[in-house]
Amino acid sequence: MKALIVATLLGIVVCLGHALFAMVSGSRDSKQMVNALTWRVALSVALFVMLFVGWHFGLLEPH
Repeated sequence: MKALIVATLLGIVVCLGHALFAMVSGSRDSKQMVNALTWRVALSVALFVMLFVGWHFGLLEPH
């Protein structure tokens, strides 16, 4: 479970990097940036759900 959470966090950072690159590259096609940010939002929601499910089933314990 913890490895899946870390992988999701890394995916979020990669999507942010991809969106930044698409924005800085100056291309007029913003579809790449929109897709990267859409993936980031989806991964963030998935992370939120994973944290709650892990906490609910006792796989994760808050400190």
